[in-house]
Amino acid sequence: MKKIWVWSIAAALAGFLFGFDTVVISGADKKLQALWGSSDVFHGTVVMAMALWGTVIGAILGGIPTNKIGRKNTLLWIGILYTISAIGSAFANDPITFAVFRFIGGLGVGASTIAAPAYISEIAPQKDRGKLVALYQFNIVFGILIAFLSNYLLNGLGENAWRWMVGVEAIPAIIYTLFVLSIPKSPRWLLTKLRFDEARDVLKLIRPGEDVEPLFLEMNSNANSKENVENIFQKKYRFPLVLAFFIAFFNQFSGINAFLYYAPRIFEEAGLGESTALLSSIGIGVTNMLFTLLGVFLIDRLGRKQLMYFGSLGYIISLALVACAFFFEWGGLSVPIFLFLFIAAHAIGQGTVIWVFISEIFPNHLRGFGQSFGSSVHWVLAAIIPSLVPVLFTTIGAGTVFAFFAFMMFLQLLFVAFMMPETKGIPLEELSEKLTK
Repeated sequence: MKKIWVWSIAAALAGFLFGFDTVVISGADKKLQALWGSSDVFHGTVVMAMALWGTVIGAILGGIPTNKIGRKNTLLWIGILYTISAIGSAFANDPITFAVFRFIGGLGVGASTIAAPAYISEIAPQKDRGKLVALYQFNIVFGILIAFLSNYLLNGLGENAWRWMVGVEAIPAIIYTLFVLSIPKSPRWLLTKLRFDEARDVLKLIRPGEDVEPLFLEMNSNANSKENVENIFQKKYRFPLVLAFFIAFFNQFSGINAFLYYAPRIFEEAGLGESTALLSSIGIGVTNMLFTLLGVFLIDRLGRKQLMYFGSLGYIISLALVACAFFFEWGGLSVPIFLFLFIAAHAIGQGTVIWVFISEIFPNHLRGFGQSFGSSVHWVLAAIIPSLVPVLFTTIGAGTVFAFFAFMMFLQLLFVAFMMPETKGIPLEELSEKLTK
C-alpha cells in the first residue's frame, strides 16, 4: 500500500502544477493589462483566458494520448509542457507571445485532468480509491495556495515582478517530470493493449504477497474485447455521460474559476487595497487546502454524494451572502469572509468529488475518452466564464453575477438529490456494469 501512495502522490503532483498555473496569473492580472494597454475584452479573452483555451484543447484531445500511449507517458509529456510554458511566459515581451506560452501550459492542465485521475483510480484499491484520487485535488489547492503566497512575496520586485510570478513554476514542473519517470504503467491500461505479462507484473507490485490472479481475471474480463468497436456516445453509456456532463457543468457555474482568476480584483471591488487583496487571496488558499484535506478524509467514509450535499448547501448560502454584500454595500471584510465560506463549500464538495467521480463512472476501455468528455465540458465553461468577468462586473455588477451563481447551485442540489449515484467502495468493473444497464 505504501508504494501505491507514493505512485499516487507522484501522479497527483500534476494537480499541483494545475493549481499553480491556473492561479499564478491572478497576481499579474492588472500589471499586464497596464503594461500592454489592453482593453477589458482583449485582456479577459486573450491574455487571461488563453491558458484556459489551451486547457479546453488539452481536455478535448487528452483522451487520445491517455488511451494510445498510456497514462504514464501522457503524465510525462504534461510535465514537459508545463516547463516550456513557465519559461516562455516569463520571457515574453508582448501579449501574443505571452498568450501562446500560457496556451501551452493550458494543454498540460487539460490533459492532466484526464491522465492523473485515470491513472490513480486504476492502481488504487476500491476502499481507498476516493482519497487517493482526491490527492490530485489536494495538490490542485496546494498549488493554488503556493501560487497566491508566491505572488504576494514576489509582488515587491518591481515592474518585472510578474515575470518571476509566472516563471517560478518551471522548478516544480521539472521536479514533477522526474518523479513521473519512477511510476509503473497502469495495469488496466496494459490489459486494454493485450500486454498481459506486464499487467500481471504491475499487479504483483501493487499487491505484493497476494494472489493477483482473481483480480487479473476480473480486470481482463472486458478490457480488450470492446476497445475498437465502442465509444462513449453509444446509447448504453448515456447515463455516465449525462453524469459527467452535469457534475462538470455545475462545477463551473459555481463561479469557482472566475473567482480564483480574479480574487484580488474582486477584493479590490469590495473596497480592499491591493496589498490587503493579495493577502486575502492567501487566506483563500489556506481555507481551500484545509477543507480539501477534510474532504479527502471524508470521501471514503461518507461517500461522494454526501459531500456534494454539504458543498451545494454551502455554495447557496455563501454566494447569496456575497451577492447581498455587493448589493447593499456592506463593505469591510464581509466579502472576504463570505468568499472564504464559498471556498470551504467548494473544497469539501465539488472540489474533492469531481475528478474522483468522473474517473469512476466509465468502463476501463473508455475511461480516457469519458474523462476527456467530462473535462472538456468543465474547461469550455472555465474558459468562457472567467473571460466574461471583467465585462460583467462593469456592466451588470458583481452582486448580480454572484446571485446568478447562487441560483445555479440550487439546481446542482437538485441534481445531487435526484440523479447522482453513490460510487463509494464499489469496484470499477462493477460500477461499469451498474451504470451502463
